[in-house]
Amino acid sequence: MNTINKQRGMSAIGLVIVLLLIGFFTLITLRVGPMYLENFSVTSSLASLKNEPDIAAKPGIEILQLLMKRLDINDVENVNPKDIAITRISTGVLVSVKYEVRKALVGNFDVVGKFDESVELNQR
Repeated sequence: MNTINKQRGMSAIGLVIVLLLIGFFTLITLRVGPMYLENFSVTSSLASLKNEPDIAAKPGIEILQLLMKRLDINDVENVNPKDIAITRISTGVLVSVKYEVRKALVGNFDVVGKFDESVELNQR
């Protein structure tokens, strides 16, 4: 019973360890979060191509220009035209965006995100 009265709470070392863990996970969130927000912008830009009238009948270069304009408006910096593939299929056009984002985490450790999004644009 005597030891229960002497316990007062977390030690200084325990507090430092908890603060370091909170700081580490906050750092990871601040590095990885923008990568996924940018991927959400890429996905919404691809989905917005479906609303374009007669998109499947347009040439590939025009589809690429429309997508690049949407990505530019959404401030997507990590997607280049070489990351976009436009393929004609039997039901319309398949537009794929495959890209990689690399961000420095701590020192020489990097966080790498590989994203592969696609949308099928059907003929109406």
